[in-house]
Amino acid sequence: MHKSILVVLFVFACAHSPARAAVGQPSPGPEQVPIWPSTPPDAQPAPGPQTDWANIVRPTMTVYSPERENTGVAVVVFPGGGFEGLAIKGEGTDACDWLTSRGITCVLLRYRVPSLPYDWHCKCRPDNRATPTLALEDAQRTVGLVRYHAADWHVDPHKIGVLGFSAGGYLVANRVLHSAERRRRSS
Repeated sequence: MHKSILVVLFVFACAHSPARAAVGQPSPGPEQVPIWPSTPPDAQPAPGPQTDWANIVRPTMTVYSPERENTGVAVVVFPGGGFEGLAIKGEGTDACDWLTSRGITCVLLRYRVPSLPYDWHCKCRPDNRATPTLALEDAQRTVGLVRYHAADWHVDPHKIGVLGFSAGGYLVANRVLHSAERRRRSS
């Protein structure tokens, strides 16, 4: 809980810091990028057709450039949805609209859902908590890609924060608590 609060405080502190990244021309619109170059690791079939918010088997990140002066800060947004779907509008695009209006680059992650082995209906594990490995792999890869593309997106690689809602908050906590560990090597 304390680390999640620190992440949010870090984001707001960086957004108001005097240091600025090089300001470039804003992109004409959001840019959606696949986060894996081919089939994602541990790929599982979806129970139905992929949409923007459900049965996601090909995760993507959408990069939203700031609407005004670029602060050099980026925030990766992890929408909630119980690891069964994603609340893309209220916990995704609306959050990105708010962040970009304040000069912050927003990266909206559409992580794999449903994300096995997580099942919040189940009381079948000793601690009743299992890390949703597919979604966590996507989260770790996305933060690494934001660092990798920091110069392209006019972001200071030391000013990258994360924001998660509900299930996305669970991913954020896992990402922060286990930042030194990678689920698997990224391709």
